[in-house]
Amino acid sequence: MELMVRLIEQLNGIVWGPLMLVLILGTGLFLTVGLGFMPLRRLGHGFRMLWRGRRSTEEGDITPFNALMTALSATIGTGNIAGVATAVAIGGPGAIFWMWCTALVGMATKYSEALLAVKYREVDERGDHVGGPMYYIKNGLGRHWRWLGAAFAIFGALAGFGIGNMVQANSVAQVLEANLGVPPLLTGLVMALLVFAVLIGGIRRIARVAGKLVPLMSLLYVAGGLLVILLNLPAVPGALWAIVQHAFTPAAASGGFTGAAVMLAIQMGVARGIFSNEAGLGSAPIAHAAAKTVDPVRQGTVAMLGTFIDTIIICTITALVIMISGLWDSGQSGAALSSAAFGSGLPGVGQFIVTFGLMLFAFTTLLGWSVYGERCVEYLFGVKSILPFRLLWVAVIPLGATAQLTFAWLVADTLNALMAIPNLIALLLLSPVVFRLTREYFSPKG
Repeated sequence: MELMVRLIEQLNGIVWGPLMLVLILGTGLFLTVGLGFMPLRRLGHGFRMLWRGRRSTEEGDITPFNALMTALSATIGTGNIAGVATAVAIGGPGAIFWMWCTALVGMATKYSEALLAVKYREVDERGDHVGGPMYYIKNGLGRHWRWLGAAFAIFGALAGFGIGNMVQANSVAQVLEANLGVPPLLTGLVMALLVFAVLIGGIRRIARVAGKLVPLMSLLYVAGGLLVILLNLPAVPGALWAIVQHAFTPAAASGGFTGAAVMLAIQMGVARGIFSNEAGLGSAPIAHAAAKTVDPVRQGTVAMLGTFIDTIIICTITALVIMISGLWDSGQSGAALSSAAFGSGLPGVGQFIVTFGLMLFAFTTLLGWSVYGERCVEYLFGVKSILPFRLLWVAVIPLGATAQLTFAWLVADTLNALMAIPNLIALLLLSPVVFRLTREYFSPKG
């Protein structure tokens, strides 16, 4: 296992090296500028479209609101709790700054992904609307690029078992064992049964569950985090200064923290930012392709809210709680660090906010990513592959719950990068379509 971990670490050093960072941030920046900073200027419009999209009778399978909730169910998860803590524990406070940067340009990326997903979606033999990078590569770039769509589908199906399955089950098992003494295998088995009960209803049932659980769990977690921050308000300016300062200067070793160079802060911030909000991975547009809408731009403005809510709001709250607790350099990492930080801010209560928040977040992430993996497998092998995939998905959950956390995170990071490359290439090649449709939508009518 140690040899395998070292090999994966070396591979991560390559796939998450400078070229990948430039590709992700560069694509987001290119799209942001090309759109005239529309995602930032039209944030209010996105929220209006989200509210209006709670009930839609247009063509599609699920409402625009539930499409975003399904996408958020996959993104709001361990990345917001364990991922943020891991970024700080390894890359130092500066990693949070680069996570913010990834999110700000990632809004344009997520917008473009959803726009293209709706424009180039198809209807499968079951009558479901299917879309995502593999479809906008095939239908937008032409048959000569089909190999790239297949590559995305392969990496997407495999990545789901890392980022969307094993890591989620593992994080819940670890935090339940630490706080409540529940054996990891028992946690894995119970989660597997609950996930199976929802999966058999397909994307419509998943969307209905997500539409109810995601807003509830997000509000509860945000309220708990804001309470910790308000109780320690004088410490917030110092925490923010440390985040900005160490984004450009190395963080020295202290306590259980081994120190981090600026490049490591950038690498951890971008990697964990992408893990959290998934902008550029190409996962979220798979959910948005099923939205009841006839306007790609409108759904794109709804989709970009996912990155804002996930990283700018929820990840920032987690980061500030960790920083003001003074435990960021304690040597702890992952969900254990977040739990300790919340427990320090709200003694006797805080650790349970993380425990039950993580349980709900991870459960909905398991559901959301099952949709992504299912769509990728369907693209490769047809609808007959859906049932075997669902059974395999459920079977892997107990394995993830009892696996080694470090190895699960490393594999997830590697697969994320391999999944992102085909999608980012497609976004760059199809950017003229994104820019044209956006201009037409927002140009004065008259």
